[in-house]
Amino acid sequence: MSKATLEARLRNQRPNPRQEEFFRSSVMHTAYGGARGGGKSWAMRRKFILLAIRYPALRLLLLRRTMTELRKNHILPLMQELNGYAVYKMSEKAFVFPNGSRLELGYCDNDGDQLQYQGAEYDVIGFEEATNFKPEWITFISTSLRTVRQDFKPRIYYTCNPGGIGHSYIKRLFIDRRFKEGENPNDYVFIPAKVYDNDILMNSNPEYIKMLEALPPAKRKAHLEGDWNVYEGQVFEEFRDDPQHYVDRRFSHVIKAFNPPLSWRIYRSFDFGYSKPFSCGWWAVDHDGRLYRILELYGCVKDSADTGVKWSPDKIFTEIARTEREHPYLRARDIYGVADPAIWEKSGGESIAEIAERHGVFFDKGDNKRIPGWMQLHVRLQFDSDGIPMMYIFDTCRSFIRTVPTLTYDPHVPEDVDTCLEDHIADETRYMCMRVQIKSPRK
Repeated sequence: MSKATLEARLRNQRPNPRQEEFFRSSVMHTAYGGARGGGKSWAMRRKFILLAIRYPALRLLLLRRTMTELRKNHILPLMQELNGYAVYKMSEKAFVFPNGSRLELGYCDNDGDQLQYQGAEYDVIGFEEATNFKPEWITFISTSLRTVRQDFKPRIYYTCNPGGIGHSYIKRLFIDRRFKEGENPNDYVFIPAKVYDNDILMNSNPEYIKMLEALPPAKRKAHLEGDWNVYEGQVFEEFRDDPQHYVDRRFSHVIKAFNPPLSWRIYRSFDFGYSKPFSCGWWAVDHDGRLYRILELYGCVKDSADTGVKWSPDKIFTEIARTEREHPYLRARDIYGVADPAIWEKSGGESIAEIAERHGVFFDKGDNKRIPGWMQLHVRLQFDSDGIPMMYIFDTCRSFIRTVPTLTYDPHVPEDVDTCLEDHIADETRYMCMRVQIKSPRK
């Protein structure tokens, strides 16, 4: 098949306006996605074919999370689309074009898989369903984006839906547009995709949109409207953060901070971490048994999700003790501690719990049952008919607000949280919920 024949075939498949916008983008980082059914996979394949044809000797890498997904969504369709034009080398999972361009197909399903791209060099990288990749995988593989060409700027393309282990990373860069030092906002473009944009799907399967419209409200917002605050697999769908109700405290778990009354009990929950973040939360309990997360100390590197500050236990408990001496919510108060039972373990030396005691920070062993703990959290997050839950979060506890709503279910353990995610605050919250349990679910 000639280049002209292939180009004629491609012209017969007209992109929708959003896909055209995706095709035109040449900034370093372009993300395309949001809702289901927007035609993202087709757009990614077509984009890479067009680049390979236009620029001789271009080196491209297109990735999916697993080999099964890669074969179904890209290898097989590309073999059909490029049949007679580009040569597919099965052992290398690569298409070689007549002009010398090379499109490699890859996957990354675990920490070891990322190493296969170490030392490689590409002009273009594409992460299909990017929120299914760990942020550290994306960062590591992106270091292979290297070129000395004068006629082409290196770039990375992402397609994505809300949810998954990379949700917070993609949301920070493309939705919230919060950048760290060294990240140039002009290098990042987000193109929203919705099912309404996909004329082919709308015409061939008009019932599909009715199926999305029939979903429960939270899932409908994610799948149909592309809302990045709710998404598929979200564990704590009940969680709401509505600034309009921070003062009246109705139908919002996040509320305006205040100094808890002296008659309320104060608790401290704790989950240890070193290379991963540690988490310490302080809670007030009112006379109805309602929990208020009033303060937190989260040992996470700023703007680097799920990366621990690597504080020693001595440093952690020195800071906790100082906070409890000085903070107006906590000073001169009796504080009841609960922590992960693992901190009492000894491996030939002093346990973490013993180090805490040396600093005057005392804990009881928490109940570490995972599913019952999550159920207790679900119950507390439920709103009654007046919009009042049994758990509130002060608006100053930004790490809780960032991490807990993004947790998704473990793909292999029903009702459990995926432990690959940033679940440290959720864990110490679970210990707290099991420490002050609600005995029966609220209607």
